[in-house]
Amino acid sequence: MSYQRDELQQVEPDRLAVGQGSRANPYVFLVGTPRSGTTMLKRMINAHPLIAITRETHWIPDHFEKQNGVDAQGRITAGIVDALYGYHRFEQLKLDRERLEEMIAHKPHMTYAALVTLIFDLYGLRKHKPLVGDKTPCYVSKLPLLHALWPQAKFIHLIRDGRDVCLSMLNWRMAHKDVGRFSTWERDPIVTTALWWKALVGIGRQQGLALGSNQYLEVTYDSLVEKSEAECRRFAQFLNVDYHDSMHNYYLGRTQSAENMSANAAWLPPTPGMRNWRTEMFPEDVAKFEAAAGNLLEDLGFDLSPQGITAEIKENVAGIRAQFRIEALARKWRLPEIW
Repeated sequence: MSYQRDELQQVEPDRLAVGQGSRANPYVFLVGTPRSGTTMLKRMINAHPLIAITRETHWIPDHFEKQNGVDAQGRITAGIVDALYGYHRFEQLKLDRERLEEMIAHKPHMTYAALVTLIFDLYGLRKHKPLVGDKTPCYVSKLPLLHALWPQAKFIHLIRDGRDVCLSMLNWRMAHKDVGRFSTWERDPIVTTALWWKALVGIGRQQGLALGSNQYLEVTYDSLVEKSEAECRRFAQFLNVDYHDSMHNYYLGRTQSAENMSANAAWLPPTPGMRNWRTEMFPEDVAKFEAAAGNLLEDLGFDLSPQGITAEIKENVAGIRAQFRIEALARKWRLPEIW
């Protein structure tokens, strides 16, 4: 059923973090490769009167996997609050530490999954919304873990043409903290970005499709920009909430204009052509990207350029792929079959 606006109400603290039922938080995870447009997606979903989307967290899988304040059975330990508040992104939730500590004290043997549910519920109370989701693009490689912790959670995977992602990545000041961490980046950032995009999109699709259509939804960036109202209606249906025009009109009253301001900072409406590999990418770079990731581009329905790929480019891609694979597996990425 769809959730109505009049269902929005304050939840009593002793009812928080039950971790059960279809309405349990985290309610939805918005994922995709960085530079894919996930900020626009977040703003659309967050504009719904019943749904709040947190800022990027990054800490959710890490604390569990590294047992940082979590024991081997998945239950929290005495150090969990210090671990959470010691990470700068957690403080962005603006939750009262003393209140959180008090609530944890009344729930001995709490699981990590229940704690995160509690944290999201508290964030929802602060935002006056009952349903709370997360937008952290890199969680695209963590779907099985997130599903295991919160079996009811839904996932929306935003997929953008990898060549446009590449153009954006090459001009991103934070690239060195993401794909730039691979040693092959210095050798060839185009091929490295192609392999990185192919790996993450492929991982997300393979793991997400296994969850089924009730919990996993794919959307392309082009469709989100060109058919934004229709896609917002599809999101509402997928999330079991009534559609609101506020989703499609998320930018109204917020748009700014200033020299050199990014599209995100300017709160622009969905705008086609922000990146266009056909006109902005050198033909040789297109050939290198397609040599590394052309099969996934085709599977996703993206057109390939008509130019051929030389033997030299193929040899270069093969060498970089071998090293990239070693480093990806060291990160415990489960490379998809298409990779």
